Amino acid sequence: MFDNLSERLERSFKILKGQGTITEINVAETLKEVRRALLDADVNYKIAKSFTDTVKEKALGQKIMTSVKPGQMMIKIVHDELADLMGGSNVDINIKGNPAVVLVAGLQGSGKTTFAGKLANYLKSKRGKHPLLVAGDVYRPAAIEQLQVLGEQIGVTVYTQEGNKDPVKLARDGIKEAKRKGLDLVIIDTAGRLAIDEAMMKEIESIKKNVQPTETLFVVDSMTGQDAVNTAREFNERLNFEGVVLTKLDGDTRGGAALSIRSVVEKPIKFISAGEKMEALELFHPERMADRILGMGDIVSLVEKAQEQFDVDEARKLQKKIARNQFNFNDFIKQIQQIKKMGNVKELASMIPGVGKAMKNLDIDDDAFKNIEAIIHSMTPYERENPTILNGSRKKRIASGSGTDVQEINRLLKQFDETRKMMKMMQKGKNMNRMMSGMPGVRK
Repeated sequence: MFDNLSERLERSFKILKGQGTITEINVAETLKEVRRALLDADVNYKIAKSFTDTVKEKALGQKIMTSVKPGQMMIKIVHDELADLMGGSNVDINIKGNPAVVLVAGLQGSGKTTFAGKLANYLKSKRGKHPLLVAGDVYRPAAIEQLQVLGEQIGVTVYTQEGNKDPVKLARDGIKEAKRKGLDLVIIDTAGRLAIDEAMMKEIESIKKNVQPTETLFVVDSMTGQDAVNTAREFNERLNFEGVVLTKLDGDTRGGAALSIRSVVEKPIKFISAGEKMEALELFHPERMADRILGMGDIVSLVEKAQEQFDVDEARKLQKKIARNQFNFNDFIKQIQQIKKMGNVKELASMIPGVGKAMKNLDIDDDAFKNIEAIIHSMTPYERENPTILNGSRKKRIASGSGTDVQEINRLLKQFDETRKMMKMMQKGKNMNRMMSGMPGVRK
């Protein structure tokens, strides 16, 4: 997401490169390109114009310090305005109440049911809540089955009523069930349609009126651009929801919905979601998203993701093993499993300043670790602990057991050796510019 917009904005700032001062002429040229970049990203025309007008006013009113170049000052102004356009600061979900009730609405195909599962998992694992999922899409058996599968995956009970076609009664009964079981959170998935219709709107209004949710979230497929924004506006006029959720951010999306929706509906984006994994849900931080758009990375989010998987005792043990040069394939596979839990590898790498652009043309498969894990699991415990003993005959046996070839095993051994060296360098505090070179699954 935002790759094209990031490139276009970067090109527009080059107009100011080498300029000694900010003038009305060079600002106008820069902002003409910025406006084109926003329109190409499917941002609403009025919003794009208002945005560039505000940036122009601020840029021409700035007194440039001798230590700051005009291009840098323009990037700072655009960054701040982008963050402001998307809401300025993070707005948290309201889960007060016993039980708190979250109503999830949206069109069919927007990722509503998957989001309900992700939200239950997020609030259970990170906020210590005890959720109940209510399968309120009474018209689509597939939606009920999908929610049950997700509930089983994350260890959350899913409330259903076989044969019931009254979503209002189902929602009310779901809340009673949560109270009976002592659960403190109810997340109600609702029916979607392929398009907005009166019957749908009346139904969701009736559910909201009867259950009085603490939070109503509208789920938007970010790949639909301005259509998503228009749909959100119509829903908001009828539902007056508290927040927006942007899904499918890993798809082929230009980013217009993320940049426009806050201004159009005047409601905050609360969560963003990418991928099918239940862990792939993040709180939305406008200033961090502005960082990503402008190629500055997002170290804070990366550190937060790492801390979620971080085990202090394991880290100390690993540190000692690295110091003694005893890092082996058992440790290697543990590191891989931690990275996988953090999310998509390319997405993680894009959070490192300067790396996102460098990795744009690299092909990183979501299953990049699959063969590596198969190879390691085909080794004997002794081989995993002592990688140096892997000779030709052992490699052939491992290749046969893992469905790979000796060449692939040699590549893994090289990556493993580079990882060991890299970790040794980290301990000694040496330069880490080569950090990405040994990453498994990265192909030029």
